[in-house]
Amino acid sequence: MTTTPAIEITGLTKSFGDNAVLRGVELAVPAGAVFALLGSNGAGKTTLVRILSTLSKADSGHAAVAGFDLATQTAKVRQSISLTGQFAAVDEILTGRENLQLIAELRHLDRRREIADDLLGRFGLTDAADKRAGVYSGGMRRRLDIAMSLIGDPPVLFLDEPTTGLDLQSRNEVWATIRDLAGQGRTVLLTTQYLEEAEQLADRIAILHQGTIIASGTLPELKGLLPPKKIEYVEKQPTLEEVFLAIVGGSGERRDGRPSTAVSR
Repeated sequence: MTTTPAIEITGLTKSFGDNAVLRGVELAVPAGAVFALLGSNGAGKTTLVRILSTLSKADSGHAAVAGFDLATQTAKVRQSISLTGQFAAVDEILTGRENLQLIAELRHLDRRREIADDLLGRFGLTDAADKRAGVYSGGMRRRLDIAMSLIGDPPVLFLDEPTTGLDLQSRNEVWATIRDLAGQGRTVLLTTQYLEEAEQLADRIAILHQGTIIASGTLPELKGLLPPKKIEYVEKQPTLEEVFLAIVGGSGERRDGRPSTAVSR
C-alpha cells in the first residue's frame, strides 16, 4: 500500500430539499485496501458513492479519488474508477463475451476479444462465454458485472452493496471475487448492510450513520471501542440425553446392575 490515500474526503455535504443526507463526511481510504462502508438504509452510503463516482455533485466539501480532485479533474477521476451498483448492469440479450467486448469498445480499447477472453477466464466464466447473460445465475451475472468494471484497468473500484438479493452460494462467489481483486492490489470501497460481509472482506471499516462517519478503523480497533466482556453464569437445563445417562449411569448399566441396552416401554 502507498501512503497517499486512494480516496480522501473532507467536509462533504449533500441535501435533497430539506433532507440532509450527508452532513460533513470525513474519510480516508488507503490505497490497495478493501474498505467497507457500513450503514443502515438511508444512512447515505449510495449517495456518497454516487458523488465519488461523479454521478452526483456534493453541495460542499472536498474529495479526491486516485489523487485527482473530484470537482476540477472529473475526467481524470472517471478514468481511474469503476462502479458496480446494487443490481448487475449486464445486457441479458448479449452473451458474456459480447457484454465484455461492448464495454471495451465503449472505452475505445483495442484487442477487445483478447480482453474479454482474459476476464472470462479470470472470473470462471469461460464455459458460459457464448451463452446469453439472461440465463446466468445471480452469482454469474454479478461476476460478469464486476469483470466488466475492470475493463480499462481502473485502480479504484466502487462496489455498492454487491451481494444484495443474492443467495448464499452466489454471495460466496462474489466474496471470492472481491478477495481476488484485493490480492491484485486494487482499492475497493465496498458499501454493505451485512456486518458479516465487512468482517470477512474488509481491511478497514467505517460506519456511516445519519450522514456522518461515527467510527472508523480496523475490526480489532472497532471491537476495542466496546467495554470489556463480562463473564456471566447462566443456569443450563439438562437435556433428555443427560437425564437418561444420569439415571442409567455413565457406565452403560442401570443402577440395579443390569445392562442398559434399551429403554423399557
